[in-house]
Amino acid sequence: MNTLRTAMLLAAMTALFMGVGYLIGGSGGMVIALLIAAGTNLFSYWNADKMVLSMNRAVEVDEKNAPEYYAIVQGLAKRAGLPMPKTYLIDNPQPNAFATGRNPENAAVAASTGLLERLNHEEVAAVMAHELAHVQHRDTLTMTIVATLAGAISMLGNFAFFFGGNRDNNNPFGFVGVLVAMLVAPFAAMIVQMAVSRTREYEADRRGAEICGNPLWLASALNKIARGAEQIPNEDAERNPAMAHLFIINPLHGERMDSLFSTHPNTENRIAALQEMARAMGGTPQAGRRQASPPPIQPEEPSAGPWGKRTEPAPPAEPQQPKPNPWGRNPTGPRRSKGPWS
Repeated sequence: MNTLRTAMLLAAMTALFMGVGYLIGGSGGMVIALLIAAGTNLFSYWNADKMVLSMNRAVEVDEKNAPEYYAIVQGLAKRAGLPMPKTYLIDNPQPNAFATGRNPENAAVAASTGLLERLNHEEVAAVMAHELAHVQHRDTLTMTIVATLAGAISMLGNFAFFFGGNRDNNNPFGFVGVLVAMLVAPFAAMIVQMAVSRTREYEADRRGAEICGNPLWLASALNKIARGAEQIPNEDAERNPAMAHLFIINPLHGERMDSLFSTHPNTENRIAALQEMARAMGGTPQAGRRQASPPPIQPEEPSAGPWGKRTEPAPPAEPQQPKPNPWGRNPTGPRRSKGPWS
């Protein structure tokens, strides 16, 4: 079903792309737009994940330079029956996270340093479980391609003014067509992008709560992330707003309204849904305990997985140098903040 929805979405976005081309340059512009859309779709399928990670300046980490964070993702992936995704950190004070990749075998998850510093162990596990739910549902391909195409359509609309006003071209609508291309096309692409994101966030919340074992961990995390996003701007996301729907909470500063123009459902509504899920699972909004919840996390052993399962003792230090820490700080050193990661 997700494959069918993805195909329908790509067809709709391609048709929109062609419509913009027709408004700008008539039949010739439509053909050119079709070729551009086909190339964009193909490029997005293979490279959109790399583009998104690059735009956010994400750096890949492993069990050597981010052991607790990596262990959480590893334990959650095993619990969900997924291949271990590539794990990235984003040097950004705003708490947030996203997933990307064309399929579970080529997926990547990324969390900001702000997320790891502001959230506790259980809340981080819940957030990463949400992102792995997107991977499991294969939302990452659709959402990443939508981000790429929405950005391309917006760019084409911006170029309409410069290339669509020439009387010598085949534009059948003249300046009116150019104006429609400039204003309506980016708006339509934004609506499609937001509709895709909003319908999938609730389902990812539900599945993520199942993976981590406690809906209220995710409810608490969403509350903290939303407050942090209101207070701390994300400059990379502001420069590339077409990718805002990839994040667990809208990273654009001041975005709170639950309307057609919001990339995410209202956070309070998501929290309420998770609280109701906790009650249905046999808990209460205060306790939120499953009948069969995972074993408690043991904070005194940072190498342990997120469910209290011990890993094998680390082998003796090898002569080769480990991968350098991306920001020159030791994630297992003295804690300087409330979070367990700084």
